[in-house]
Amino acid sequence: MNTEIRKIGICHAVSRLTKPIADSTHDISEIAFYVVELETKGGVKGQGYLLSFHYSPNAIGGALKDCRNFFLSRGYQVYETVRARREWDMEAEYFGNTGVNTCAIAAFNIAMWDAWCRTAGQPVWKMLGANICRIPVYGSGGWISYTDRELLDEVLDYKKRGFTAVKIKVGHPDGIERDIERLKLCREHLGSSVKIMMDANQGLDVVDALKLAEMAKAIGLQWFEEPVKRTDYAAYQLLREKCGITLAMGEREYDKESLKNLIARNAIDLWQPDIVRLGGVEEWRNSAALADAYHIPVLPHYYKDYDVPLLCTVPGAYGAESFDWIDGIIDNTMRIEDGFAYPREGAGWGFVFKEEYLDPVE
Repeated sequence: MNTEIRKIGICHAVSRLTKPIADSTHDISEIAFYVVELETKGGVKGQGYLLSFHYSPNAIGGALKDCRNFFLSRGYQVYETVRARREWDMEAEYFGNTGVNTCAIAAFNIAMWDAWCRTAGQPVWKMLGANICRIPVYGSGGWISYTDRELLDEVLDYKKRGFTAVKIKVGHPDGIERDIERLKLCREHLGSSVKIMMDANQGLDVVDALKLAEMAKAIGLQWFEEPVKRTDYAAYQLLREKCGITLAMGEREYDKESLKNLIARNAIDLWQPDIVRLGGVEEWRNSAALADAYHIPVLPHYYKDYDVPLLCTVPGAYGAESFDWIDGIIDNTMRIEDGFAYPREGAGWGFVFKEEYLDPVE
């Protein structure tokens, strides 16, 4: 079968669950995505998507269009994922091959893997070699913009659906005392059977992060995500040494440099790769391999529909983050039962976006 890419479409989509939300550093008005669809000369299609919210639509759309034109001019086979990334990095280097240009190639990379594995008639996780076939999963959200009632409704719904862990946003504008109130409220209603984590989205200074970590010990927190600015490696080292709290970091990274720095300082417990920001499947797996070399488990950011299959292929799989944002606009939602997510059995990534939710980007 001819696997050369002959056609590429770019679409925009909005989640059916879209509503304004906020964490400690961002107000988010729309839950939206860009979807790349490749088609080979053999007629096989593959999709990849990136989470865009409402930010920089012209920049993201422009980068995706540039990448589309680049791909069509090169005549790539869908299995040439490494070559395509290397050559795109050379093309994009003059204006930066991290940031939006990396996100663009990631969407194409993910779509190439989808098309290649569909050509072979196998799921991505089986093509790469499976280690396990289910992954612990936690319910994410707990937005700072929620009322107490909205917060409880969300976490209790996760518990009702079989989730055994939830994550709550901290860094409230009313101070860390308000964060503690919200965490205690969740603990009181969830009981001891559900693990609770907290995520500051880099919104705290070192003093407040230290104080919050100490105050939260009595509540029984599983881990603390991005307490301070991601490049303040000394602060992560200090927090880990002073509080003994498990630290998670990595979702904002476009390469492995922060992971290397945190490893050198013994300042990280859980690595959180973002498949789109890192640039696709290979770089996600490369970062997981580096983390595993230092016995640091992998706990990826956001993209469960890609992360769960990939976690099944690496030795250091700790768990996956779950949002329901694309579930209403795809044809095959992921199976989640009793706190575990299961990779799909269908070829490629095992799902596609429903056409009625896709608006073409010209």
